[in-house]
Amino acid sequence: MNAFVHRTLVVQLRTEGTGRCPVLAHLSYDVDDPFAVNAVFGHDGQVLAQWRLDREMLAEGLTRPVGIGDVRLRPESTGLWQELRMEFLGRARPDGSRHHAVVFAWASAVESFLRETHEVVRPGREEVPVDELLADILSTG
Repeated sequence: MNAFVHRTLVVQLRTEGTGRCPVLAHLSYDVDDPFAVNAVFGHDGQVLAQWRLDREMLAEGLTRPVGIGDVRLRPESTGLWQELRMEFLGRARPDGSRHHAVVFAWASAVESFLRETHEVVRPGREEVPVDELLADILSTG
């Protein structure tokens, strides 16, 4: 069984004034970091943003609104399509506001990715090598 899952999705970035534009989302899951999904958003070969998402939160966001901090997820219906709306708040701007992005992904594609991650590590079966982590911290401390 593969210990790494990767999926590239075409998602839509909502921009001010121009509506939605397609970008790529590279989702990856690694058993060495079993609670996280890494999401890298790119366009024309350039990385626009990178986020480390909680895998459980990502799954919950497909069925109900979740998140109160920098990442907020919720299901959204656009007629025939079910989408996952992902809202990201980034670094502060000089004027005091924060960078803000909204991305829409096809919900069934995200569900399919999550099913693959669940085949690698079932929810509730995640393990963190605490002994190794503590040894590393104590050796550098």
